Amino acid sequence: MDKIDINCDVGEGIGNEEKLFPFISSCNIACGGHAGNRQTMLKIVRLAGRFKVKIGVHPSYPDKKNFGRISLDISNNLLIESIQEQIKSLTSILKMEKLDLNHIKLHGALYNDVAKNSSLAQTVLASLEIYKRKTPIYVPYASVMAKEAINHGFSVMYEAFGDRKYHEDLRLVSRDSPRAVITDPKEVLQQVISIVKNKKIKTSNGNSVNILADTICIHGDNPFALQIVSYLSEELPNQNIQLKK
Repeated sequence: MDKIDINCDVGEGIGNEEKLFPFISSCNIACGGHAGNRQTMLKIVRLAGRFKVKIGVHPSYPDKKNFGRISLDISNNLLIESIQEQIKSLTSILKMEKLDLNHIKLHGALYNDVAKNSSLAQTVLASLEIYKRKTPIYVPYASVMAKEAINHGFSVMYEAFGDRKYHEDLRLVSRDSPRAVITDPKEVLQQVISIVKNKKIKTSNGNSVNILADTICIHGDNPFALQIVSYLSEELPNQNIQLKK
């Protein structure tokens, strides 16, 4: 039986974490850059501990106004400082709750920018240096970030998106497109099966391209997130795919 980690971005103001957590194996908690504060982080860390969901930190450009979804013109030093502060804000809570940090996953525009910009990827990796030996980074397969992280001695886990459309170069279709986000649970299931079983994904123009994934993200702010993850929980075992708890 194949096994796959399913993750959700959480702590972003939707408030659906308690319903999502029974159906996923890891989560990425917003830590103040694009959303979240100490109160929301503490609440979700405790929920994750209760449901035995692995905890990741979800830093972004420091830009709550735009939810971290636009590229920010920021100096390297300020970006490094912001990322480190965001991560520290969550890890201090984890320490208090005696829980471990499982992974690091960037959010939004920062995630997409480092996927193609070597210089920016190296800057972000510099901010994560103390986590190099112990904490993997969720990265897109075949991305600049993946290459730079591996070259600099970081551990990586390849991430794919179950509820997003892809271009042939594995860039995500812009959210400005009406079909960028997949909301039909059956369509998400077929995409997840293809990723896990065939190591391929169907692109927006109908072609299939190679992809590898250790973890698959279903966005917590997808309006059908709960329906999707509960449906996957029911249907994936029928495809000999098990959630990697």
